Amino acid sequence: MDFKLSVPSAMEFFASLVIERDNFPLLEAAISIAQDEYPSLDIEETIDQIENLRIKLKARIPKNSDQLSKLRILNIFFYDELGFAGNVNNYDDPQNSFIHCVLSSRRGIPITLAILWLEFALDLGLKASGISFPGHFLMKIDLSDPNEGQVVMDPFTGVSLSRDEIAERLVPWLTQSDQIQIPGGVSDETLTHFLEPANSKEIVMRMLKNLLEIYRRQYDSKRMQAVEDRLKILIPV
Repeated sequence: MDFKLSVPSAMEFFASLVIERDNFPLLEAAISIAQDEYPSLDIEETIDQIENLRIKLKARIPKNSDQLSKLRILNIFFYDELGFAGNVNNYDDPQNSFIHCVLSSRRGIPITLAILWLEFALDLGLKASGISFPGHFLMKIDLSDPNEGQVVMDPFTGVSLSRDEIAERLVPWLTQSDQIQIPGGVSDETLTHFLEPANSKEIVMRMLKNLLEIYRRQYDSKRMQAVEDRLKILIPV
């Protein structure tokens, strides 16, 4: 009997990762988005590169480190030692949306920087999550004793945000998009709602919509179609 093994297409592989699940393997799905632009991209090789960095980071964590110490060491490693930062000079470059390019250039947009940062944070046992905040993707870390509290970070800069800074970022979206006027500022209830963790499907959907908007502004219908095909797989009509 003649057996022929066929290699799945990039779209078939993407579908196998994301179909009917909200919390699918985020890193693998995020990396695979670049296969439309880089058909020969080796996803496992990119994952191996990230794993090597994980090993380096873990070697820097002293035994019995508390969560706040781990967070500080991670931020020094990610932003200072590795040099990850927002691509302020070319924010709309599509390569900012491709994880393997961000890994190589150390430049990206908030959501791709956050995906990489979260991989390291979760590997250290930190209770970290992405936040699909209006206008700018954020990250949240819930700390336990002895430093119990919540840290909200901007992945573009690695800077933690105060409550007032988060509220200030939110107000324009409430007034312009939702037409909500809030006397005296943003309520705790409203802030809590907008700081809810995003699942894998929501994060990948935002990545794709970002990329779609970039290609739309470039009048690149061919690339727009590839992104739209992925969105249809992710969110079937």
